[in-house]
Amino acid sequence: MSEKRILLASLLKPVNDTRMYGKLGLSLCKLPDTRVHIAGFTAPAPAYLPANMQLHPIFSFKRLSIGRLSAQQKFWSLLQTIKPDLLIVGTHELLLPAWLFARNYKCRLIYDIRENYSLNLTSQDAYNPILKRVLATGVETIEKLTAPTIDHFFLAEQSYARELTFLSNRYTVLENKYKPAVNYSLPTTPVRVNTETIKLLYSGTIAGIYGIFEAIKLTEQLHLLNLNVTLTIIGYCAHTPTLQKLKQTIAGKPYITLIGGAHLIPHPEILQAIASHNVGLLPYQPNPSTFRCIPTKLYEYMAYGLPILIQQNPVWENLLTKADAGLTIDFKNYNPKNLLQALYKSSFYRPGIPTAIFWKSEEEKLLQVVGNILKVT
Repeated sequence: MSEKRILLASLLKPVNDTRMYGKLGLSLCKLPDTRVHIAGFTAPAPAYLPANMQLHPIFSFKRLSIGRLSAQQKFWSLLQTIKPDLLIVGTHELLLPAWLFARNYKCRLIYDIRENYSLNLTSQDAYNPILKRVLATGVETIEKLTAPTIDHFFLAEQSYARELTFLSNRYTVLENKYKPAVNYSLPTTPVRVNTETIKLLYSGTIAGIYGIFEAIKLTEQLHLLNLNVTLTIIGYCAHTPTLQKLKQTIAGKPYITLIGGAHLIPHPEILQAIASHNVGLLPYQPNPSTFRCIPTKLYEYMAYGLPILIQQNPVWENLLTKADAGLTIDFKNYNPKNLLQALYKSSFYRPGIPTAIFWKSEEEKLLQVVGNILKVT
């Protein structure tokens, strides 16, 4: 049997991205007689790659620049070079060249939908009202135009199956569950918060919609009650005004530490931070683009047995309750003293770390779908 070539591609995600490389890519390398290629933004290559994987860091440009347009040509050239049997695209910006290539060559096409992009554009404040409506309409047009010829869709969230009208029944939900690192071991449970060192953690994307300033406000109030309360913020902030405001807000507060901000943080460093802190914060602010989604860091915090403080939300609260993993609060309205006492008195993860939060279940679905498409098992 001839070797099957799989290409995973995303315009803005780095070649070492946790989903494209760490989950989809490494899992697909387990298929027999396959070679996996990953195209993405320039980033350091992982230390050890499988023998049947190759990275292509072909994209490198400022987010708003002419280089973003020329990236399409780079992608097309790579397609001509690799000639994949299966193309998995992780962003709408590469859909048109991917669709064109799949139509003209013997290539199957999967669209990995990591976000509801049009909903994000209309419900978040990254652009002015007119521009974000124009951009959202453009995304919707591209997705609906290409949808009939796409072989399958991967959905990072259950909610996308209800929100997106072009899927038909050609989709599989592959949630961003936690894939254990090489040195990972199940934490000891149950877990109690050490009142002498309360190390709060905010990890991942730094943005107002994800509650960065609510996290800081909560830390300030808890620190007044217990000087052992600290906060670490680790992640990347793409919005310069937000980063400037963040730095101004934490200036003169030595109990708040910022790691990253202006640059991407390797995911292993974020996992190390999770392992070394004892309360994880998820202060997402209510918004249509996030309210029905399950944050990746929620799975990560649970995998490391981290007690969680999360914004009130019925979807998240259901997960937390089942796992006995933390407390839900309204980050706009809470009593700091009562909250601190609740952390002191609670015992978390009494049933143990739930097996349902791990990537293994998603990997099985992934390999079945791709194995059927490529006719490899």
